[in-house]
Amino acid sequence: MQNSTNQHPAPQTQAPRRVPGRSRLAVVGVAALAALADWAILAPLAGLTLEARQGGTQHIGAIAVVVSTIFVAFAGWGLLSILERRTPRARNIWTVVATIVCVTSLGSPLTNGIGAGAKLGLASLHLVVGAIVILGLRRTALSAAERC
Repeated sequence: MQNSTNQHPAPQTQAPRRVPGRSRLAVVGVAALAALADWAILAPLAGLTLEARQGGTQHIGAIAVVVSTIFVAFAGWGLLSILERRTPRARNIWTVVATIVCVTSLGSPLTNGIGAGAKLGLASLHLVVGAIVILGLRRTALSAAERC
């Protein structure tokens, strides 16, 4: 008969150490701050007038940049959360979809921006936000094994 003190407990799997909501919230904040910094470099410092034609002439200011960045980041977060509940390949599917959305979003500033400087400046805002949101949220996605 074996003594119970000599038995080794079965190894337990540990839950992921990160807290997805907090990590994702950090991605939203970093994206908003980076977009604001990009806007500050382009508009006040470099002197570019960031305007676009969207039902009239729209001046793109700091508030619009931050609000739209936060909206896009939360939309990406929502889609990733839905995919994580429905498919084991959520991270890869989300990355492909988010990259396609980012690339196609460049059509708006490149066609509606008023002047070459505005077109390039607005495109840079799209790319900065897209890169941070895509890479940041992808990093927070749980693998199928971690979700089970």
